[in-house]
Amino acid sequence: MLCNPRVPDDFVNYRLLRLFALAGAPVVRLCEGRYGVTRREFRLLCLVVDGGPVSPSRLSELAHLDPARASRVIAALARKRLVRREVQDGDRRFALIAATREGVALHKELFPQIADINRGVVSVLDAGQVKALDQILSVLTRHAEVVNSSIVLDVGADRQRGRRSPDDDFA
Repeated sequence: MLCNPRVPDDFVNYRLLRLFALAGAPVVRLCEGRYGVTRREFRLLCLVVDGGPVSPSRLSELAHLDPARASRVIAALARKRLVRREVQDGDRRFALIAATREGVALHKELFPQIADINRGVVSVLDAGQVKALDQILSVLTRHAEVVNSSIVLDVGADRQRGRRSPDDDFA
């Protein structure tokens, strides 16, 4: 099936998207409904809490987001008082993004709940399957980076023309 797709549902990215949507739905409800943050905002908050103050450009790299999108997420987190910009050497162009006390508290409360959801999703796998899945995802991710840099380079994405939907995002 995956090696010789006959219908779109045979594509590995569609299968992963379906898993992402199903496993992510309770995370979205929890994050947005109970805590007022998006998954993407929480992801960036986790990176800042776990890694300490970081430049916006480095944060966008760590989150695998383009700088403009990362900037919008950082701004949203700052409006919610979960992160703050720490200006370096008095020059506003050079700042680090740091978690606030409220951001650290949110991380401490929300992360274990999301980890429980993750454990619930993978609980149907035995230890060997979990290890194999982890290895397979790593191999596929590394190879997808190679494929991404070598296929369909003669045309750029046109989101307006393609009528992109929010479901196209893997946050």
